[in-house]
Amino acid sequence: MAMFDDLDLPALARRPGVKWSRAEPGVLPAWVAEMDFPPPPAVREALLRCVEEDLGYPAWDGRIHQNPVRAAFAERMRERHGWVLDPDHVREFTDINQGLQAVLHVATRPGDGIAVHTPTYPPFLETVTGMERRLRPVPYRLEDGGWVFDAERLDRELADDGCRVLLLVNPHNPTGRVLRREELETLAELARRHDLLVVSDEIHSELVHSPHRHIPFASLSPEVAARTVTLTSATKAFNVPGVRCAVAHIGAADVREALSRPTHLYGESNTFGVAATLAAWRDGDSWMSQLRTVLERNVGLVREQLPPGVGYRAPEAGFLAWLDCRALDLSPDPYTFFLEKARVLLNDGRAFGPDGEGFVRLNFGTSPGILRDILGRMREAVG
Repeated sequence: MAMFDDLDLPALARRPGVKWSRAEPGVLPAWVAEMDFPPPPAVREALLRCVEEDLGYPAWDGRIHQNPVRAAFAERMRERHGWVLDPDHVREFTDINQGLQAVLHVATRPGDGIAVHTPTYPPFLETVTGMERRLRPVPYRLEDGGWVFDAERLDRELADDGCRVLLLVNPHNPTGRVLRREELETLAELARRHDLLVVSDEIHSELVHSPHRHIPFASLSPEVAARTVTLTSATKAFNVPGVRCAVAHIGAADVREALSRPTHLYGESNTFGVAATLAAWRDGDSWMSQLRTVLERNVGLVREQLPPGVGYRAPEAGFLAWLDCRALDLSPDPYTFFLEKARVLLNDGRAFGPDGEGFVRLNFGTSPGILRDILGRMREAVG
């Protein structure tokens, strides 16, 4: 567990990547969804082999010879979830944002409605509005049992003429909610009733905490799969976001056909992204098992050491905590308060949509020592 517990803070502070480089000296970053841990040894070894052996054109080109991540993704879904899928229905993208934009580009038109559970991942909000589609927010609400969505309200939203897509994020970012089978089946029925394409972002699915279980939306039935695009990547769970490789299972035949031409419009995967993904999925599970133990421990650490008055529902997946600061009335807003008074950089809840007012998102994907420092600073600032 040393690679997870013994992180060197000065070395982290020298990292050139966005998470640490955007934090001013003396500020601890706990914002962007990137962990502080080194990636699995198998991934690092695979990337070194690429450098040492061959940086030429890969043997696969996306047309004649199939990209190997397609078969690897199909095998991983079969092994982990019992979901049997056709690798020929899988496509590669640079990241899930490109995948979403490509799908919306071919499957919708400006003015079409996109239903989204809110709060949600800010780039998805930017995509919907930037592509001139109409955002139809369907808020999660906080009840005694945790974060839930209102199926009746969603039904009413979807009944609006012109709503074409349900954008699903499961496990959910930022709340960490993992939808149960009955909830997924309700969504599937609503999609059937209103003839919707479902785009399901499942990038946090590898990091579901016990006893919860991830169920791929498209695995519910062949009929559900036929109207679903599933987006995911190894980059989040195995902490290699810079390698830029994502996959999309495109069960909707018309969308799959529309994305097949022209052949180079969406680019091609790069050698490093494919090598890292294959190594993570094939040889990274031992590392993953240790990581999940660390993250589940950190879930409890956040609960124990948060400032009094901050609302916290333990996330059911991932390494992100959605913190409700509304009861504290922190001036001028929680994000600025903790940055200026605690010297901790969080994500501003307002970036996740109007339902994020008064919230911040905390990244706890770091060592216990650094996390204690972050939480201690926050407690001291609140007083």
